[in-house]
Amino acid sequence: MSETSGLTFLADESCDFSIVRPLRQNGFDVKSIAEESPGITDSDVIEMAKREGRILITEDKDFGELVYAHQRPHGGVIFIRYPSYAKKSIADVIDHLVKTKGEALIGCFVVVSPKRIRILKTDIP
Repeated sequence: MSETSGLTFLADESCDFSIVRPLRQNGFDVKSIAEESPGITDSDVIEMAKREGRILITEDKDFGELVYAHQRPHGGVIFIRYPSYAKKSIADVIDHLVKTKGEALIGCFVVVSPKRIRILKTDIP
């Protein structure tokens, strides 16, 4: 069994489908807010991810505030900070991140930018 086999994800409405599709094609369970619950609040999104044991994938910086300023419990957040001109490579970057880090992403706040990936352990259960 691979280290990534049990990982599941929740793609926020802000998450581009160029990220969702390849993860699904590689066998990952990715639930999409845009498909299932468009328009729900960020608080509801982070609660859903936590309740369902999913790592949240988002491009919305408000989730950083929810995690750090408001101490919202989470199962992990991957925050994507890519300018539009660099988005072509983001799907490959996320796929590589998930495959190489696997379950080490659970409970972390991960910031993915073109030149750097920061994995920050949070004390929030």
